Amino acid sequence: MKARLPPAWTARLGALAAGLAAALAHPPFGLILGLLGYGLMMRLAETAGPRPLRSAFFRGWLAGVGYFGLGVWWVTEAFLVDAAAHGWMAPFALLLLAGGLALFWGLAALLYRLARPRGLARVLVFAGAFSAAEWLRGHVLTGFPWNLPGEAWIAGGAVSQAAAYVGVYGLTWITVAVAAAPALAFDAAPRRARAIAVGLAALALAGLYGAGAARLAASPNAAPHAPLIRIVQANIDQKDKWKPENLDQIVADYAALSQRPGAPDLVIWPEGALPAVIDDLVAPGSPYVRRIAAAVPPEGLLLMGANRVDYAPGGGLDYFNSLVAFGRAGSGLRVAGVYDKHRLVPFGEFLPFGDLATRLGIRSLVHMPEDFSFGPEPAPLRLPGAPPVQPLICYEALFPGFASQAARRAGFRPDWLLNISNDAWFGATSGPWQHLNLASYRAIEEGLPIVRATPTGVSAVIDAQGRIVGERLELGEAGVVDTRLPPALNPTPYARFGGLGLALMLLVSAGAALAMRLGRSAF
Repeated sequence: MKARLPPAWTARLGALAAGLAAALAHPPFGLILGLLGYGLMMRLAETAGPRPLRSAFFRGWLAGVGYFGLGVWWVTEAFLVDAAAHGWMAPFALLLLAGGLALFWGLAALLYRLARPRGLARVLVFAGAFSAAEWLRGHVLTGFPWNLPGEAWIAGGAVSQAAAYVGVYGLTWITVAVAAAPALAFDAAPRRARAIAVGLAALALAGLYGAGAARLAASPNAAPHAPLIRIVQANIDQKDKWKPENLDQIVADYAALSQRPGAPDLVIWPEGALPAVIDDLVAPGSPYVRRIAAAVPPEGLLLMGANRVDYAPGGGLDYFNSLVAFGRAGSGLRVAGVYDKHRLVPFGEFLPFGDLATRLGIRSLVHMPEDFSFGPEPAPLRLPGAPPVQPLICYEALFPGFASQAARRAGFRPDWLLNISNDAWFGATSGPWQHLNLASYRAIEEGLPIVRATPTGVSAVIDAQGRIVGERLELGEAGVVDTRLPPALNPTPYARFGGLGLALMLLVSAGAALAMRLGRSAF
């Protein structure tokens, strides 16, 4: 007779499987049926054992461990750039990150179980608990909204267009509700009621596809006078970038690619393109001034990611992760604009508990003698001869509403978004593909095109509906992409009203939960 796993272990393994399945729905895997894992997670949370609240939390946490373990495993690659010094940290970093993020999924399952779920409408309560927990994940301790469930749909596809109306947090609510609904087919409710509930979810999904397809069909064409954008991807491996002897060759590679035939109006270099502080490279007498100036279009601008330094008000120096716009001034350079990154990556650009991190050797990963400083409140840049732009440096492209909030503060809306990112840290993992997808959602939410420039891929121009325009530069490819800037659309409902759509959905979930708590039938 074969031994069987105890029911508790079956539930735990089921929870891990549910999280893994949901993670497989995201790029680069694209197994959209993996979203059904949310239905399994819902059933496991409501069938918890003699200690239901604790069991629900633990099962939700296990599902999160599976989801984030697969979804953010690329974080280990950063520690393998210098494997001899930092490789030992890689498994601990993944365990801590996945386990920490999974706490929000445990919270979602706990909130759901507290509602005493019953009836077919409990799927709405589950969607509310889950999307609320994911909103918290995107805001608590600076937030880390990587791979929100609503971003499982490929950006630029029909379903992704819903983000223009309710943002990805609202799309997360819809996604979880629709994906969990098939689990109702195994309910004890009358067969007709179950069929209606599942049918309504299928109808909602069909509506998302139909409305999204209609929005995509109405897209305008790029104007012939729109600026010609050149993205430069030099394919500099992170392991080689910070070797001092490689600086000359790296500058030469970027300059040569920038000067390829064509007449671009704007040349874009990625985040931290050159492995030195830009102040030193463009200082009077520097041999690099002429070489960088040669990369600037005669009547245009070079927009490059750079580390820069400034004097701190109280003495000492402040280091910034910046976007610097250069124009030509004779054979030299003039600074046309600067944007300093506002949202910094914890443990990547600034180190909580900095003294301890220095002793552990983590600071060397940042390649700066001090933490980066936080830039001022974000605002769009007005550049001479170019449409106003909202820069998003790396991590900033993860945050829904970042650009529209900056526009409201500044009193004017940009015409495009520019995401420069050093995705070389991800290596040849799922990270660059996921980051491309997440950044594309910011275009959909805002109704603005976004240009992505990375040192090793994936770089592309993306229209205001999240679709790649023209060619893209793949992982490990060196080259340029020349594309006209796609047009901006009118401000989307999400850009105008922010999280109102999510708030209304959460009210629906709260109403269903209240009905359950009062012991009334929830459909």
